[in-house]
Amino acid sequence: MAQTGKPSVRHPSLKVNKLGLTQRDYEGSMSTLCAGCGHDSITASLVQAFFELEIEPHKVAKLSGIGCSSKTPAYFLKEAHGFNSVHGRMPSIATGANAANRGMTYIGVSGDGDSLSIGLGQLCHAIRRNVDMLYIIENNGVYGLTKGQFSASADVGTKAKKGEENRMGPIDPVALALSLGASFVGKGFSGDKQQLVPLIKAGLSHKGFALLDVISPCVTFNDHQGSTKSYQYTRDHVQEVVETDFVPVLHEITAEQASGDVTSVAMHDGSVVKFRPVAEGYDPTDRDGAYSHIATRQAAGEVATGLLYIEKGSQDVHSFENTVEESLVDLDFEELCPGNQILQELQKQWR
Repeated sequence: MAQTGKPSVRHPSLKVNKLGLTQRDYEGSMSTLCAGCGHDSITASLVQAFFELEIEPHKVAKLSGIGCSSKTPAYFLKEAHGFNSVHGRMPSIATGANAANRGMTYIGVSGDGDSLSIGLGQLCHAIRRNVDMLYIIENNGVYGLTKGQFSASADVGTKAKKGEENRMGPIDPVALALSLGASFVGKGFSGDKQQLVPLIKAGLSHKGFALLDVISPCVTFNDHQGSTKSYQYTRDHVQEVVETDFVPVLHEITAEQASGDVTSVAMHDGSVVKFRPVAEGYDPTDRDGAYSHIATRQAAGEVATGLLYIEKGSQDVHSFENTVEESLVDLDFEELCPGNQILQELQKQWR
């Protein structure tokens, strides 16, 4: 499907950053996601974050895998570099690109299916290598492109579109990242732009792997079983020539969170998610404290949000591997491949 470009008209009153760019210059093509999708709210936060950080779009590499979430990079930074990998393999592409050109700003956008199922092993190794990138998981608990099956992040007791109940325990990307030694861990809600933009800016500015898990409600697969106006009821009672869905326009879910207080947010299906931002005085450099805080909030039926953990003085994969300061893509061929004699000398070290 061809992407639809946005009009390039610039209103004279739009705010301009130090690069002479407006927020419109950080946008991408028109979104083809469902109206009201939380992923589009994340896109809006990304556009604002890149604009405020005054990052040159052509010095950004956007990467993704497969899924609704992985379409997001098409909707921001149209002048940036992009790579859409096969399912679950985005971390390897990001690692290779970063190894070759450390001068770029790397951002990976994935989903709970792409990252926590087929791509789980890839994600784990990107974390342990501390690849210098912001890795956003747009977490909605379902496989949106394949009719809303449970993903690995679906909570126990969650009911699917057809009424079945999930009985398997979820994989929590935040707890996973902490256990693997991630140097930056954050969690947010797509409907709280006021909190999400600073988290994105912090992740982009962090040296090393920054994981940002964002709860992003799916508006399509929340209709209840038994309704005569539901998608499933309609499919069961008509003779379809072409399988197609009508997605109603739903309002975007937004909420503002106050530090340390619980914010109850009603989802489109009537369920309520309780978010609690970290309080004043919370220490994001205490890994054990972060574990305890997350577990305590989960036990209370709440979702902890904010900057949950950050490691001071983090070193990325280039530090581990002692690579040269200059990006490999900028080196001459003779420097990258010094010839057989030099290579033979290097081989002697391992004999």
